[in-house]
Amino acid sequence: MASTTTKNALLLLLLLFPLLHSSLADVAAAAPSSASAAEVDALMELKAALDPSGRLLPSWARGGDPCGRGDYFEGVSCDARGRVAAVSLQGKGLAGAISPAVAMLPGLTGLYLHYNELAGAIPRQLGDLPMLAELYLGVNNLSGTIPVELGRLPALQVLQLGYNQLSGSIPTQLGQLKKLTVLALQSNQLTGAIPASLGDLPELARLDLSSNRLFGSIPSKLAAIPKLATLDLRNNTLSGSVPSGLKKLNEGFHFDNNSELCGAHFDSLKPCANGDEDDNEEGSKMARKPESTNVKPLQAPQTMNVNRDCDNGGCSRSSSSSTTLSSGAILAGTIIIIGGAAACGISVISWRRRQKQKVGGGGTVESLEGRASSSNASSSLINVEYSSGWDTSSEGSQQGLRLSPEWSPSVRYNMEEVECATQYFAGANLLGRSGFAATYRGAMRDGAAVAVKSIGKSSCKAEEADFLRGLRAITSLRHDNLVALRGFCRSRARGECFLVYEFMANGSLSRYLDVKDGDVVLDWATRVSIIKGIAKGIEYLHSSKANKAALVHQNICADKILMDHLFVPHLSGAGEHKLLADDVVFSTLKDSAAMGYLAPEYTTTGRFTDRSDVYAFGVVVFQVLTGRKAVSSELRLLGGGGGAEYSGKLDDLVDPRLGGRFSRPEAAKLAGIALLCTSESPAQRPAMAAVLQQLGATQ
Repeated sequence: MASTTTKNALLLLLLLFPLLHSSLADVAAAAPSSASAAEVDALMELKAALDPSGRLLPSWARGGDPCGRGDYFEGVSCDARGRVAAVSLQGKGLAGAISPAVAMLPGLTGLYLHYNELAGAIPRQLGDLPMLAELYLGVNNLSGTIPVELGRLPALQVLQLGYNQLSGSIPTQLGQLKKLTVLALQSNQLTGAIPASLGDLPELARLDLSSNRLFGSIPSKLAAIPKLATLDLRNNTLSGSVPSGLKKLNEGFHFDNNSELCGAHFDSLKPCANGDEDDNEEGSKMARKPESTNVKPLQAPQTMNVNRDCDNGGCSRSSSSSTTLSSGAILAGTIIIIGGAAACGISVISWRRRQKQKVGGGGTVESLEGRASSSNASSSLINVEYSSGWDTSSEGSQQGLRLSPEWSPSVRYNMEEVECATQYFAGANLLGRSGFAATYRGAMRDGAAVAVKSIGKSSCKAEEADFLRGLRAITSLRHDNLVALRGFCRSRARGECFLVYEFMANGSLSRYLDVKDGDVVLDWATRVSIIKGIAKGIEYLHSSKANKAALVHQNICADKILMDHLFVPHLSGAGEHKLLADDVVFSTLKDSAAMGYLAPEYTTTGRFTDRSDVYAFGVVVFQVLTGRKAVSSELRLLGGGGGAEYSGKLDDLVDPRLGGRFSRPEAAKLAGIALLCTSESPAQRPAMAAVLQQLGATQ
């Protein structure tokens, strides 16, 4: 009997083994591998060179897995095979050099070391990375020549070396980069002629050679580049006839401060002595080195606290507007990358999302909104000023979506505009951080003060169609008591989106709660104005209009109430939850609950309604009345059962810093409204339209 049972068990095991083996194989295939020991060694060598002080990259430690789920190796992300795919350390204040050991990362597709203080030469070993698609080394102190070996990178799409101290000539070998879409060498000390081989780059969309010491003529082959949208040659000593074919670039062609250029096809140029000639096939044939030049290249900023005038060549209006023109080529490359990633399967996509979330640091302080995933400079994943002018309208059409027709191109900013506005995300301009974003103060070219909110890609909606729907919802909001969205910029490669809001000079309401001696104390009239203004803004969100659907804010709090220079209140963050990943939205709810803004029914229903916003508004009213951030439940119970007017002791409720200078009837009414709004039952809370009526305020 036992023998028969054993035989049956063995037979069953033999039958099930192929299925079990197949299942285990599938799991093993879906699970990512750990980075190899050789790659860990390479990363440690890279760390030692980049950060000789050993203070800026503490998470880079032996024993940690760059491709694991822990917090090791900030700024490193891996591919589905467990190979290091990107190193993103822009704006970290790194003051070392770039180690040749980076060539020991064969799966590397992106290296992002811009906005640092790196010195020394660019390693020629970078030419040994067959998959490298984006190389960003701009805004450093790199010197020496551009390695000719970079011409061996078959996958390279973006080469950004601007704002360094590079010298020598432009290698002709760069003309072999058949996938290159952006070549940015501006503001260096490069000399010699423009290689005609650059005209052999079929995908090139932007070529920026401005603010160098280049001489000779402009090769006519450049005019034949099929996808070229921007050619910036300003601030050099070029001479000879300008190829007439460049006329097709319109505002994308910049040639100011080259006094020896001539051409009848361009209004700002003098006619050539022998008539126009378009035979500049080799720039070097007609090159003549000038004896001297008065044009100095723009120098790379020494620190992140740059003070670059936006009227200079690096931040000029024409250059920035032309950046947007390059987005088509970048978008095409991005679509290819996304299509390849989709083929990896749902399990790999999920794992990659966790990897992207690992890139960057943590943060707190929602008070002034924002944080950058990696530093004070910019968020974690990729790109500078060129893979950035994402045309949301055109991409939306691919998803069957379009933005509101009133959205003109002027509100789709490009990265150069955003960087220039914030002085390259200078630490001095950082307004605040949260767990998913950073907010910087900035100034646009029209002189308008703005707040630029940077949100990391891993914090945004994973599906592009969902992101576009959220963006469309935000753009439909127009109200005097909402912070106005001036525009946006999304860099798919960089892994960030930027929301550009009008700047509120007097900060958030939190700034005026729990004030200390000597701080500004809001007078009574201002407090009443804040309450009424925010009530109007919330009521507008909750209402349905012809061009706007009803919207629940979901995160009303003192940090989200901002004041302009006249202390007019503006509610910020409306609709942002429609842009953010669900886990990010949930994390903000925990902060909201800790501060007492979260309506009690959410813990059981898990849903937000307009009455959830009413509850949070009631808490804000109590904060304004008391001048305190923490409003205890005991304080709200002082009024008894609640009603149209507060029945407790006003002197115990109203901020003592007012010294009794407030309207007692008005204070009683406001406290009564707050009590109603914070009722435990959502059915007992009034709608915001009724609140406005009680406040005697009208839209």
